[in-house]
Amino acid sequence: MSSELLVDVSAGIAVLTLNRPAQQNAFTPAMAAELGAALQRCDSEDAIRAVVITGTPPAFCAGADLSNRIGEVSATIEPAPWRVRKPVIAAVNGHAVGIGLALALQCDLRYMAHDAVYGLNQVRRGVLADGYVHWTLPRLAGMANAADIMLTGRTFDGDEAKAMGLANACLAGGEVLPTALSVAHDLANGSAPLPVALSKRLLWEGLGMSPAMVGQLESELNAHVGKSVDGGEAMAAFRDRRQPNWTGSISSEWPAWDTNADAERPILD
Repeated sequence: MSSELLVDVSAGIAVLTLNRPAQQNAFTPAMAAELGAALQRCDSEDAIRAVVITGTPPAFCAGADLSNRIGEVSATIEPAPWRVRKPVIAAVNGHAVGIGLALALQCDLRYMAHDAVYGLNQVRRGVLADGYVHWTLPRLAGMANAADIMLTGRTFDGDEAKAMGLANACLAGGEVLPTALSVAHDLANGSAPLPVALSKRLLWEGLGMSPAMVGQLESELNAHVGKSVDGGEAMAAFRDRRQPNWTGSISSEWPAWDTNADAERPILD
């Protein structure tokens, strides 16, 4: 990894830090490629239980690096944070504009600085916002708020972000990363990895399904989890009145999914 993205893995937590502080962590094609490679590692390594994405102060990511022509820098990261089979937390410790905000919206949880500037201002530069924001933003903030943000290109602060449902918590800038790390450690140490991974993917994809399909998938996936290593450990811990010791493997116990069986089924590959 180059210095544009710092990767630190410790105690089951991967911290991915956008690291161009002199440019307020402005997004580049190299940064997108490196972030995608790091997220792929997080998805495949069972020892990594949760992921935190943040930026080297003073910003989270102040948009695309405009030394490139508009349109050359995309927030399309492969895999996208919402596809990673671990909880991905955005520690938005400073300004997040354009691609920067789009990246945060692709994460499962967002802890945001109250005094930072947020916005999707691409329409004011003659282009459309990208990075899945036409999909993520209405889900999180509703259509009215999404239209307001995206059609006007205006900016807003962390308090408004929290009020619209974009932030799980709005904090002082210095508290954002410690709070995100605390949540990540709680996830890594308390929750069984396979059910968390499946629940995450069903949350993201379930809004496009019928209630009947969601209910069916919950039943089928619970049956699959019940046969897993941690399914047995959960019953043993309950019987012995102790805390469970999760040792299950997402990579080896992931369900083999027949995606052709029903068009409503999520893509769990």
